[in-house]
Order: sequence, then C-alpha cells, then structure tokens
Amino acid sequence: MDEFMKRAIELAAENVRNGEEPFGAVLVKNGKLVSEGVNDTIRRYDVTAHAEIMAIRKAQKMMHTPVLDGYTMYASGEPCPMCLAAMYFVGIDQIYFASAVEDVAVIGLTRSAEIYEDLKKPHAERQVHIEQMPLEAGQLNPLTLWKENK
Repeated sequence: MDEFMKRAIELAAENVRNGEEPFGAVLVKNGKLVSEGVNDTIRRYDVTAHAEIMAIRKAQKMMHTPVLDGYTMYASGEPCPMCLAAMYFVGIDQIYFASAVEDVAVIGLTRSAEIYEDLKKPHAERQVHIEQMPLEAGQLNPLTLWKENK
C-alpha cells in the first residue's frame, strides 16, 4: 500500500480514538505531502469539517491560493458528494480512497450513499425541495456585475 494511503488510514484510526469519525485525508503534490486532515465535525459542530475539506483548507491557506491543480488526494474513505465537489472546484485531478461508500454505509454512516442516489434524481423527486427562482425584472444581476468587474 502507498505511504500516503497508509498515513490517511493512520489519521482515520487516530481520529476514532479521539472520539471523531473514521476519516483521514492526505493531500500530495509532486510526491510530497502538503497537508493532512481528519473529520472534525463533532468537535467543531461543523458538517463541512470533513477530512478532505480540512486538508484542502490547510493547503490553500499555506499556499495562498484557491486553486490546487495537479494535487492528489488520498482518503481513508470514498469522498462524499460535498468533498468530491470541492475537489472538482479546486482542481485536484487524482483521488485515491480505501473504503468505498458502500463499506461506510455498512457501519451506519449512510448519508453519502443516500446523497449520491438522490443527486441522480430530477429536482422534483429529490428529498430536499429545490427550485429555481429567477431574478425579477430590473433586479441587479450579480453574475453580470461579476463579469463587468473581472
């Protein structure tokens, strides 16, 4: 097993011993460890404090950039939809994981599997109500403002 995956799994096990969820992540660039993260959702009362997100936040702060093109993420568990989307947005182009979403669901952590299934459905059939509310006539469009200020 790869040294970075071993480290992600070590972080996850240590996190469980510390009363948190069983997830750890390691962010790598050019074969060098850049940052690490663990799920910290319980202690922080922050649903977004997943291992991958925490590793991304640390790297972005350290590198002073919102972009992490060419980085690789090693995660003890398959990234949830939120973490996967964050990796897409930030430009991470390789992701390796140890436990699949299905493995995680077996131990009772089912939200990722449920969300992945729900996202396959049309808006009207999803568990969470989602509906577009277009801008009103004459209302300032933030997208236009963004484009003008670029």
